[in-house]
Amino acid sequence: MFNRAKQYINGEWVNSTSNESVEVINPATEEVLGKIAKGTREDVDKAVEAAHAVYLEFRNTSVEYRKELLQKILEEYKKRKDDLIDAMTAELGAPLQLSEKTHYQAGINHFEGAIDGIEKVVFEERRGEALVVKEAVGVSGLITPWNFPTNQTCIKLAAAFAAGCPVVLKPSSETPFAAIILAEIFEAAGVPKGYFNLVTGSGSVVGDAISSHPKIRKVSFTGSGAAGKLIMKNAADSFKKISLELGGKSPLIILDDVDIEEAAEAALTKIMNNSGQVCTAASRTLIPEHLKEEFEAAILKKLPEFTVGNPREEGIRVGPLVSKEQFDTVQGYILKGQDEAKLIAGGLGKPEGLGKGYFVKPTVFTDVKNNMTIAQEEIFGPVMTILTYKDLDEAIEIANDVEFGLAGYIIGNDKEVIRKLARNIESGVVSLNDGVRTNDLPFGGYKSSGIGREWGDFGIEEYLEVKSIPGYFTE
Repeated sequence: MFNRAKQYINGEWVNSTSNESVEVINPATEEVLGKIAKGTREDVDKAVEAAHAVYLEFRNTSVEYRKELLQKILEEYKKRKDDLIDAMTAELGAPLQLSEKTHYQAGINHFEGAIDGIEKVVFEERRGEALVVKEAVGVSGLITPWNFPTNQTCIKLAAAFAAGCPVVLKPSSETPFAAIILAEIFEAAGVPKGYFNLVTGSGSVVGDAISSHPKIRKVSFTGSGAAGKLIMKNAADSFKKISLELGGKSPLIILDDVDIEEAAEAALTKIMNNSGQVCTAASRTLIPEHLKEEFEAAILKKLPEFTVGNPREEGIRVGPLVSKEQFDTVQGYILKGQDEAKLIAGGLGKPEGLGKGYFVKPTVFTDVKNNMTIAQEEIFGPVMTILTYKDLDEAIEIANDVEFGLAGYIIGNDKEVIRKLARNIESGVVSLNDGVRTNDLPFGGYKSSGIGREWGDFGIEEYLEVKSIPGYFTE
């Protein structure tokens, strides 16, 4: 059992004012994994007051101090590798290899990215007789999702600390234990009291209290569009700065000059990874019309390699969905897809032999039109939709014909063509072939996929305000 049913406020583990706890379920077994504190508005008030008491102190620390603090955190983070991997496999259901190679590694990447990124931010600049200063915005509220327990927390925490902002973090109630381990890491690293505060609990109570609190100057949220709208409304009352990383329905455009089997492997990986619970998942695969049958055959050949099962067993590539609620949602989309399109693999129900756990059959639909529900709405599960296009203009039109604009992918050998496509896709990230998204590149979305950018110096800038001081250099 994972048990830490306390909040971390002002450098201490304290009881919630509710004196109640919430059970966390292991999605692979459907059994109780542990308990966390059921947070209240009073808990948030205490955390904000602790952060507010030190925000000027943290703002005025030197860049070198903040780099050293991030480095200490990084060193302590690496010491807890096994604990973090174990927690994320248990609470998220991520296969062990994925927990290590992706989830655990993400924390390292983001702390290193902030250490490097802080050097790229111009915190002070002389313009004539004036000084232009970038300074920390103040107390920041961070609200993170369940699908990447270290990635989404570390990306926000590293940027806020690099800027000099004390924080109040609310992790998801489905996957809170990685964040609790992070609190222990910060404690071990000697992070001063008030700089980091953790309040666990529901979004409707704790998240709402954070986004509406008058002393919080900045809110960074990753999650659903519906929750993002509520946060915007709450934040508007006190004109907070906000960053929102919301949903996606990302296209993968495959050109006709590729190796079909390699393209099929790439397409499946980009939708089955993390059981499809990825905001940047390539959930719409676009292929040339004349390659449809050949591509479908390649998909069916490769799909058995994406084994589903106990995330602690070797060779498993697809674990369970995070919760019964998410399982039911994905089942609903599969049912809808069977009415709209042609099912060629997977379908309703759990894979054979997996009666316990929120496991879903890797599912593939073809003959999909872009106006169908399964092509327009974010499913957030291992469900592939295959669409066809006649020419590149139609491919671009289909790619952009959704409300989202978070990511896009292009696989092809003609450099001129893939670069042209990339410039015409409306999304914050467009990856070409095996292009690697490094930590110094901005991440965020167009349209309904969000506001603002994260990663590296772009993420740090989101936690800064700009001040001009005319006459500063006048003698």
